[in-house]
Amino acid sequence: MPLDSTGKISFDHIYAEPDPRAFYGTLGRVGYLIPQLAKPYFSKLIEEYRAERGVAEPTVLDVGCSYGVNAVLQRCDVTMDQLYDYYTGPDVLALDHEALLAADRGWVRSHAGTEHIRFIGLDNSGPALAYAQSAGFIDAAIHADLEQDDPTPEQQDLLAGVDLVISTGCVGYVTDKTIARVAHGSRPWMAHFVLRMFSYDPVAASLAELGYQSVGVDGVFRQRRFASAEEQTQILEKLSSAGMDPEGLETDGWLYAQLYISRPAGAATELATVMNAVSPGSATSLAKLADPPPIGECH
Repeated sequence: MPLDSTGKISFDHIYAEPDPRAFYGTLGRVGYLIPQLAKPYFSKLIEEYRAERGVAEPTVLDVGCSYGVNAVLQRCDVTMDQLYDYYTGPDVLALDHEALLAADRGWVRSHAGTEHIRFIGLDNSGPALAYAQSAGFIDAAIHADLEQDDPTPEQQDLLAGVDLVISTGCVGYVTDKTIARVAHGSRPWMAHFVLRMFSYDPVAASLAELGYQSVGVDGVFRQRRFASAEEQTQILEKLSSAGMDPEGLETDGWLYAQLYISRPAGAATELATVMNAVSPGSATSLAKLADPPPIGECH
């Protein structure tokens, strides 16, 4: 597969499919696990927001949501391992599109009421958003490129009701332009997992103009394995030119991300301290995802 403008392998084709099977089939082979590692941090973010603001059902905007992965993990209490097993299993691969959609709708209904969160997905992939909303993974969709355009009045109405903003790898492809446009309405709390090859500084600077404070959370988080030696070479060169030391991290074959918390009114430091106490996941889960997942069945 070709490299994109950032030096990473381009996975654009998997976001153009009418359902998530190519997405999970492709990313499972490179051990994509950042949504699983992010899950407890997002859960804690939601918990802290509920406690402080007294909001029983917060609205979460997932920037770059694709097929609604982060929403599925929260809403249905599954793991990335289970999603890989399910969407690459022979029985599911044999289903036509409508049968798969019906099965996923039934699955979401069976978990109704287990997690009181409203999810909005923002993405520039129409097919991914359409599936995520049709299956019930997300409650509303914003199909837009906020790098280029302001939100429409209808989209701005949705953004005005957002309490929390999350992302797992889109910052770097989207910039401070998108994040600032998202923040303008309701001044939501934010948690962004950002690959080390990208700087969060421009986003933090734009948010500061809106009264935000941004703080990094301790540690680094595996995103996925490099898909090729060429990709690894390109990313190592990019990190080195940016003054980032890849030794013991990207040199070992994985892309790594860092977590940044942004909150209005200078309150990010306290929230980041709370996040530092969160465990990113079990060693068993990490070990399983270090290799391509086995074919199986979930649900």
